Amino acid sequence: MAHTATKYSLTTRIFFGMLAGILLGTLLRALFDDSGDFAFRVLGLEVSTYTLLVEGIFNIIGKIFIASLQMLVVPLVFVSLVCGTCNLSDPSKLGRLGGKSILLYLFTTALAISLAVSFALLVAPGEGINLDTNTTFSAKEAPSLSEVIINMFPTNPINAMAEGNMLQIIVFSVLFGVAMAMSGSAGKRLGDLFEDLNKVVMRLVTILMNLAPYGVFALMAKLFATIGFDTFTSLLKYFFLVLFVLLVHAFVSYPLLLKLLSGLNPVQLIKKMRDAALFAFSTSSSSATLPVTLETARNKLGVKNTVASFTVPLGATINMDGTAIMQGVATVFIAQVYGVDLSVSDYLMVILTATLASIGTAGVPGVGLIMLAMVLQQVGLPVEGIALIIGVDRLLDMTRTAVNVTGDCTVACIVAKSEGELDLDTYNNPNAGAREENVDFEHFEKNR
Repeated sequence: MAHTATKYSLTTRIFFGMLAGILLGTLLRALFDDSGDFAFRVLGLEVSTYTLLVEGIFNIIGKIFIASLQMLVVPLVFVSLVCGTCNLSDPSKLGRLGGKSILLYLFTTALAISLAVSFALLVAPGEGINLDTNTTFSAKEAPSLSEVIINMFPTNPINAMAEGNMLQIIVFSVLFGVAMAMSGSAGKRLGDLFEDLNKVVMRLVTILMNLAPYGVFALMAKLFATIGFDTFTSLLKYFFLVLFVLLVHAFVSYPLLLKLLSGLNPVQLIKKMRDAALFAFSTSSSSATLPVTLETARNKLGVKNTVASFTVPLGATINMDGTAIMQGVATVFIAQVYGVDLSVSDYLMVILTATLASIGTAGVPGVGLIMLAMVLQQVGLPVEGIALIIGVDRLLDMTRTAVNVTGDCTVACIVAKSEGELDLDTYNNPNAGAREENVDFEHFEKNR
């Protein structure tokens, strides 16, 4: 019985959990609603089956799963980045890593939104659609690029960790790691401690990954029990166009970049990204998926920790290719719905604004909508148009997060290959990292 859990791979179990959740959620949506159905008395209160399952059981399990992943993000990034930085033999290498990573992330974002605008102009998703344009949307004000740069440096690193401010955590971790590397024997002793901590944290990631199918099942069941498909019947053209461009970027743009810039086989990367992509799809959060993305980059793709610990957390913060695609299509869609003709220079401004905004709004809650509001304001479109697409944004957010984490690992592999920090044997081995997929719980029981 102890080995039944290893019969199917983690990817297969997550997929089954996701599929079962979608089917159950859709069934609950069709059979019941939150106005009542079969009722139970719980603690003296009458509770409907729908409420008990969707708002009770599925909601609790899903939120615990997300919280468990988010719990690991700060210690994982801090410990992993300190380990990677303190082991750098050449301090100038850190500058090269940062420069290459940021330029690649900006390039992929510019490419993503260029593709989105091009396909949107070709398909014209907003033409002939009569939607209610009297809706309102209140956009938060985005910080300026100078403010973001200043705020990257924490006045209180403990507070930055408590608030999950990823850019501040990255800066402090790098400085701390550099200081350790320059501290001689004291830094070496502390480095050994951090290496042990890193192994423990990654083991915790592995344990949580084994619980992922149940968390994914609960998340999907709740989502599909609460969304109404009638909300996007009038937006089908927009919805499927965004989805199509996301898939083109993931399965055409990234593989081409990887092949051209590193010579690596893109098929290996796509295959090994399955777990991270499924996590990202179900959680809709690059930050929550970060432990799995980092584990994939290091153990399955062979990216050395000196590169992975820097590029992957940075990508989870500033790489917004999926969001950029949504912005490109949404801008054209909203312009067509409102009957506004945009010039070529307007579209070039959309590409430039969205690309720079991917760093300028890094780490800000609701970043996708803030960036879209900035883009719309830049070309004179009504920000209220965002309200037209909010109904389908949750479903699209799942796919674009999966695209984002694929981009994170693509850039990590390109940078690692250029720095000689990629284990080619691990990258080309289709079974690399597979032994880490399942925790040997029988071993734990025997040695408890």
